[in-house]
Amino acid sequence: MSTGLYAYAIARGLTDADVSGQSGIAGAPLRLVEREGLVAVVSEVDLDEFGEEGLRRNLEDLRWLESVAVAHDDVARHAAGRAPTAPLRLATVFLGEESLRGQLAAWHDDASRVLDRVEGRSEWSVKVYADPSARVEPEPVQAPSEGVGAGRAYLLQRRAATQRRATSAQADADLAQELHDTLGGLATSGRRLAPQDRQLTGHTGEMILNGTYLLDDAQVEDFRRVVSSLGAGHEHVRVELGGPWPPYSFASLDAS
Repeated sequence: MSTGLYAYAIARGLTDADVSGQSGIAGAPLRLVEREGLVAVVSEVDLDEFGEEGLRRNLEDLRWLESVAVAHDDVARHAAGRAPTAPLRLATVFLGEESLRGQLAAWHDDASRVLDRVEGRSEWSVKVYADPSARVEPEPVQAPSEGVGAGRAYLLQRRAATQRRATSAQADADLAQELHDTLGGLATSGRRLAPQDRQLTGHTGEMILNGTYLLDDAQVEDFRRVVSSLGAGHEHVRVELGGPWPPYSFASLDAS
């Protein structure tokens, strides 16, 4: 069997003792590869499965992809709980230690800046859903019946309904930006990600905010308190807080 090294994350200050007894994909033991003060957290993988052809095939298999993603995230979380850590993109694979050490050298300056940025910090997510059925709407204005044919009255009602929906959508967009600005002011950094589809979230409401925020450990308590109050005065929205996560959104390092 031909093997390669699956790299989960880059860290600084992580030791062999930190990963001793820990396993990654398919239960393979974790180990560290070091270069110039940076360490890569790796485990061996079968290149028939994780080589170029294998990945092209397996990335279409949702069950395989989920299994790898869970193992990848578990390792990144473990490392991030012990040292400044930059998680790597899923399925970052090297043929051996020499090629990995070469990439660590190429990454050195960028990785050092990333690790400085995330040290002592974690990523938190805030998702806000709007449920139109729970919105308190003003009563629609009835179209006049005198002198107006039934067809004309119907069109006027349809136009009014369309205008109400457009107004509601704009109000939700404005609310989402207001909430993001508020949360961003409490965080070291914040980003708005693309809203997720209902089929993915399992929620009936529309996601109007998919925000992610990088927080100092000292910022977490205030952030959680503010998030818990975000829905006040907006009966049609539901707010979900997630975290802490490894700083995936703020620690991007990919092999070229």
